Amino acid sequence: MTEVNDAPATPAEQALLDFATRYPESHIDLPWGHFAVKVAGKKAFLFLSKGGKRLTGSVKLSITAAEALQLPFTTPTGYGLGRHGWVSFDLDPADVPSALLQEWIDESFRSVALKRLVKQLPSEGPPADTASA
Repeated sequence: MTEVNDAPATPAEQALLDFATRYPESHIDLPWGHFAVKVAGKKAFLFLSKGGKRLTGSVKLSITAAEALQLPFTTPTGYGLGRHGWVSFDLDPADVPSALLQEWIDESFRSVALKRLVKQLPSEGPPADTASA
């Protein structure tokens, strides 16, 4: 379980962090007191709140941002990131559309990762679950 300052990730956060860190050269960083999953040391592809009552986060959707922004729980990410395809979500942890968020994490990784890392993935979908391999 990922812990920061004695505050563990919520189950919904942990599930997304576990999924995101299956990607090649990905790791969790903790800027600004929030989770950031980064690839190749520096490029974030997932931001998540830490320990809140809501599950909030952001992903870069280079292909499906316009479609994602039609959903009632999404907004363009602030700080000017929205104009570059970043989409934020705000969900009740009891109603997390896990499959959709996993698709978004996959798209986000493929949007920011080096081409050599993307080539290590299947043509569609996430990498195999190395924890069970």
